[in-house]
Order: sequence, then C-alpha cells, then structure tokens
Amino acid sequence: MGISLMHAVVLAGGKGIRLRPYTTALPKPLVPLGDEDVILDVIFTQLSRQGFTSVTLAINHLGDLIRAYVGSGSKWGLSVDYSMETQPLGTFGPLFQLRDRLPEHFLVMNGDILTDLPFDDLLIEHTGTGAPLTVATYVAEHQVDFGVLDLRGERIRGFTEKPRLTYHVSMGVYAMSRSLLYHYEPGIPCGADELILDLIERQDFPACYPYSGLWHDIGRPADYDGVNSSFKELRPLLLPEPLPVSAVS
Repeated sequence: MGISLMHAVVLAGGKGIRLRPYTTALPKPLVPLGDEDVILDVIFTQLSRQGFTSVTLAINHLGDLIRAYVGSGSKWGLSVDYSMETQPLGTFGPLFQLRDRLPEHFLVMNGDILTDLPFDDLLIEHTGTGAPLTVATYVAEHQVDFGVLDLRGERIRGFTEKPRLTYHVSMGVYAMSRSLLYHYEPGIPCGADELILDLIERQDFPACYPYSGLWHDIGRPADYDGVNSSFKELRPLLLPEPLPVSAVS
C-alpha cells in the first residue's frame, strides 16, 4: 500500500536537561556528531532518502537556533514548516494544535533518536493496522545486580540470583492517524504514557512495530559521549551510501 504524502513530525522542543552541559547553549537536535553532522542532519537525510517530502518541526527551547539551521529544509530535499510551543506540551501535546495541518497518516519521532529503523515501512504498515497509533518497539535488557526475592507475606517463596530482565520499550518513533488527535483539546500537555494509557483504557489499542536493528536514544551525557566517539563507525550504518544506478538496475 502506498501513501500519497509522506510527512513526519519531529519533536524538537525539549530542554534536554538530562544532556547538560551539552545542551546549555545548543538544543539537543543540534548537538554535533563527529566532525560534520548534527542529529537533525542524520534524521532529515534518512527521511528524505526514504521518500518523505515534508516535515513539521515542533520547537520551543532555543527554537530560533533550530529554525536558523534548518531553514526551509531544501538542504535535504524536504519542505519544512514549524510549530512553536509557548509552553512545554509533552510528546504528543504539540500534535493537537497541528491536527488540521497534517495528512491522514504521518510519522512522529523525537528529535534525539539515532536509528536505522525504516520509517517509511513503519508508516506504511500502520495504515493497514486500523489502529490509531503504532509504536516502534525494541527489546531492552537490564542486568539486576542483586539477588531477587519472591516474597509472599513474611515468607520467602523464591530466589533468583542476579536475573537478566527483558522489556519491550518504546523507541520514541510512532506512526499516527490524524483522526486520533480530534479526541483531545489543543494546547493541553500530553505525554506518550498518557496517550497510550488513554487508548488502552478506551480499548482502542495501539499497534506495535517490533524492531531489532540499530537504536540509540541520546538522553544522557554518557549516551552522547559513546555515540559521538564511535560516530565514524556508526555513520555508514545510519546513512549507507546509495547503490550506484548500475547496481540498482
């Protein structure tokens, strides 16, 4: 199934508090990667290569710097417009006031994600689910450093030594249908957790798009330092060189 208009909303309005001091003077989507790129360079190049033609940037903190860097989006072959938040609105809150500007189905993603997730396939798959929202999911593992006790009343009924737990987590990338936005008033804050829990309560269950490839959430200084120090090796995985025309044909 094809989509006539491939549109993405990139959420770039956060203050990046967890990434300080790097975000003291720069918004997180403009934090440099390697010698030449910033996070938005990677995201916009990926979107353009995958057939997206337009992007809405939701901005707030240091938004003028983002607008000055991105401009019209022509550098990446995209048409970029902007939505300026006057107050923090959470992950999905900015979308409620955009609902009349968006196509029937569109991509939503945080502006601090590095992944080789096929955004185009996520959006196409979403259109066939009938769900209002599709969440890209990743299996994360956590090593518990202690012995875990199973307590029932005042008795220990089980013991597991330093278990490794696995979770399905949100990657911060979503496909959404515009009709969902009309359930909410523009201007109200709404986090991803609030929207997903509301959909579950209404039994309008979101779909999932499992993914096991490359994914980095640059939320903390240690995350950024690791990605930045290895970006020379990561860049070809995130932005592989296009095949020559002879190889494609």
